[in-house]
Amino acid sequence: MSTDVNERILANPKFAELTAKRNRFSVILVLSVLGIYYAYLFVAVMMPDTISQTLGAGQTMTIGLPAGFLVMIVSFIFTGIYVRRANSEFDDLSRALIEEAGQ
Repeated sequence: MSTDVNERILANPKFAELTAKRNRFSVILVLSVLGIYYAYLFVAVMMPDTISQTLGAGQTMTIGLPAGFLVMIVSFIFTGIYVRRANSEFDDLSRALIEEAGQ
């Protein structure tokens, strides 16, 4: 793309809307994942007796293992949510911007 097209894209109010939406959505997802991760770490460090309890009598697996897997699964789900939205809404806005700027 030429610098003229880039300047038209940057000047377009839809570009500001796209970046604001994308950044807001990204920050919400990142803070959610970090909140879950740090909550897990907080429980592991501050309440080790809680996280080291077994799942049941005679069991060897502790609560910490499935909780750790849950943190990873939630991270994958949030990544999928972002990719889905990026491939639909954000890509559509990007295409519309490029088409408008190319005219």
